[in-house]
Amino acid sequence: MKRSVLTRYRVMAYVTGVLLVLLTLGVIAKYLLGIDGAASFVEVVGIAHGWLFIVYLVFAFDLGSKAKWPVGRQLWVLLAGTVPTAAFFVERRATRELESKIVDPSPVAAKV
Repeated sequence: MKRSVLTRYRVMAYVTGVLLVLLTLGVIAKYLLGIDGAASFVEVVGIAHGWLFIVYLVFAFDLGSKAKWPVGRQLWVLLAGTVPTAAFFVERRATRELESKIVDPSPVAAKV
């Protein structure tokens, strides 16, 4: 597996995780605290999270299929973007597991 597959998954996991935490805080500010301006914040962050979550799903599925994960593990990784902070923990665990499977395409110098 190429490093780029893992890297793009990691980036999207962090982006999705941060946006979901921001969205959760915005919803708390809007509905529990009644803060002015929270509604527009929730709208913008919610739309951004929704679109980027689709990208996250594509990259996570690509990673899982190339890592040859069983369906259960793949579903867990796909659903991690829906639970606040879960994406961070699942990303870390997946990275630790897959670091050994990374193929380094660097050329080997010929011996003279």
